[in-house]
Amino acid sequence: MNSDPVSLPGEPAVDLNLGIAHGLTPEEFDHIKKILGRIPTYTELGVFSVMWSEHCSYKSSRRHLKMMPSRGPRVVQGPGENAGAIDIGDGWLAVFKIESHNHPSFVEPYQGAATGVGGILRDIFTMGARPIANMDSLKFGSFDHPRTKYLLASVVGGIGGYGNCVGVPTVAGETMFDPAYNGNILVNAFCLGLVRREDLLSARASGVGNPVLYVGSATGRDGIHGASLLASAEFDAESESKRPTVQVGDPFTEKLLIEACLEAARTGAIVAIQDMGAAGLTSSSSEMAGRGGLGIELDLDRVPLREAGLTPYEILLSESQERMLIVADRGRVDELQRVFAKWDLHAVEIGRITDDQNWRIRFGGRIVADIPIAPLSDDAPMYDRPAAPPADPQPIESSHPKPPPPSRAGDALRTLLASPNIASKRWIFRQYDSIVQSNTVAGPGGDAAVLRIKGVRRGLALTVDSNPRACAIDPYLGAVATVCEAAINVACAGARPVGITNCLNYGNPERPEIMWQFIRGVEGIRDAAIAFAAPVVSGNVSFYNETEGRAIPPTPTIAMVGLLEDFTAAVTHFFTHAGDQVLVVRTNSPRLAGSEYAAQFRCDDRGLDSRGLGSIDLSYERALAEMLVDAAQAGLIRSAHDVSGGGLAVALTEACFNPGGALGAEFSLPSEFETAVELFGEGRSTIVLSAAAENIGQLRQLIGAAGLKIVASGRVTELPRLKIGSVIDEDVLALREIYERALPGRIGEP
Repeated sequence: MNSDPVSLPGEPAVDLNLGIAHGLTPEEFDHIKKILGRIPTYTELGVFSVMWSEHCSYKSSRRHLKMMPSRGPRVVQGPGENAGAIDIGDGWLAVFKIESHNHPSFVEPYQGAATGVGGILRDIFTMGARPIANMDSLKFGSFDHPRTKYLLASVVGGIGGYGNCVGVPTVAGETMFDPAYNGNILVNAFCLGLVRREDLLSARASGVGNPVLYVGSATGRDGIHGASLLASAEFDAESESKRPTVQVGDPFTEKLLIEACLEAARTGAIVAIQDMGAAGLTSSSSEMAGRGGLGIELDLDRVPLREAGLTPYEILLSESQERMLIVADRGRVDELQRVFAKWDLHAVEIGRITDDQNWRIRFGGRIVADIPIAPLSDDAPMYDRPAAPPADPQPIESSHPKPPPPSRAGDALRTLLASPNIASKRWIFRQYDSIVQSNTVAGPGGDAAVLRIKGVRRGLALTVDSNPRACAIDPYLGAVATVCEAAINVACAGARPVGITNCLNYGNPERPEIMWQFIRGVEGIRDAAIAFAAPVVSGNVSFYNETEGRAIPPTPTIAMVGLLEDFTAAVTHFFTHAGDQVLVVRTNSPRLAGSEYAAQFRCDDRGLDSRGLGSIDLSYERALAEMLVDAAQAGLIRSAHDVSGGGLAVALTEACFNPGGALGAEFSLPSEFETAVELFGEGRSTIVLSAAAENIGQLRQLIGAAGLKIVASGRVTELPRLKIGSVIDEDVLALREIYERALPGRIGEP
């Protein structure tokens, strides 16, 4: 080091108590002193606190995440960059990632959700890819809770407000309401972009002496300590006071930043680029230099500021939005500055890459931070936290009394269709632009969204899924089931599962039962991802999702990308032709454990241990996915719908809801199927298929060759009436009215 850095006049004296106030443990504070050989400056303390936070360092999860499969013949970039990338043919790469913005969205829901969208967009175009699709996974509390309606409206408004303005369609998503999320909602945001293989960018710095450019919006005080004190700690009675730490987004500036960065990438003058996300300038600079095994030196006097008087501590820790850091080729700074000036954006040279493997910060002519790069990037603390199953595992249950199951299956079906977890989410997705950019073949409301890739025949299918009720019963089987559902959903559209990104939402990892849930969940994702040959190429861990000691149920969220050889062969989830034959194909018997039926009614089959979910044979799940893809490519099926929430009866009902005009179905069932378990049970995997009569024989052969069972059959009718055995005979139009009006009715809309 050149000389010891200094704290500035008026900054607090650094000691152990101040370190603890910054979220560091006494052991971590002592370790910092050993690394530096001295007491850190106030700026350095802030830097260590964010870079060693759970949110930035993954100190409780890193060792376990390594067990996930992240390589494969299509994988071009796995975990470790801003996003993952897979080869989808014709010279194109799909770049995608999902991340959480849970705590900010609970504290300030509109801006929290909006900046969650903005952040995930930047992770994608930082890789040189143009964002073409967003998805989201949302978890809210019960509608009985006084904040749920406000949080729902604000989060949906933030997602739509940002995504619509920036011109990226929101094409799919999922939303759940349960008392388990009353004190801690979840907002997980996904984005996918496309890039030519030769144009893929990296966040790995190289070239000693190369200049470092700050581009985008100016820096303010918003978001300071968002990563360390808001996203890396559980909620308590003081959480509302943390509202000022939530960032404020500007989607119009983000749109300019997208176009400027993609144009700058085409110049070839960018060596490395990274979004200033969590921990802002600190993380982007230290991580880029660390990946390259180099050092970096920054002069904060050159950083564009929104307001006067910001200290080095504030500049480095600010999480102001719409900012990027670029390592440029020497001699080409002017070229890049001209590009950003064209888009009315800052592009200021604020530093250079060095060869001493140190992270050095200057301000006012003085060095205020000088830290070895490794402890800030790759060598942050890593813990092997104790893990043990809870003494008495319980599935999540509603806090209010539930009525007994109805005596008639039709009454149960209507009740389930009115549940906000099953009912149409049109009220939500109608607020999103799902067709901008004109790539959307199938948008929200089905098993998976389908996108075309302009200029080629190939297409992509996207879905996002979670199953916290199953994961609460058994974290391993629940995670396996979640991956299976995502894979089968894209296969129902006719796409082969090719890649996964995940967002792992759990409680406090310092509690052994939470760590056990997490490890078992990772093991489940690993096993299922291997079975489907769908590598996990990116992701996010969100711990400390609990309030005053009450954790959310384990909620690993899986976003699956599937590849269609021909997007025009995509299959719908709804019936399309009266007279078509309907087959129900199954890999496993359904269960009421963890089902929406069990959540709505008092029933004994709650599955209080792992036996309640039933086993999952991944070889059959893979065979089912392959059969669906083969049948779609051969043109043998007209629709395919995954049986999930609400079971078989709900899936058959939803399949009748053709957007061009409702159809009906007559379904014969063996008498032993006319039970609540068979009609409303859930679990892996059951599919409702429809096919033209002339294709049914070939389809049956394909199903049999895959080792799968057809357990029931029926036909599509022109009369919009649903008949299932002797137990359900309902008007489809009346059922659709219940399905469509349920969510607006709870929100209070006419």
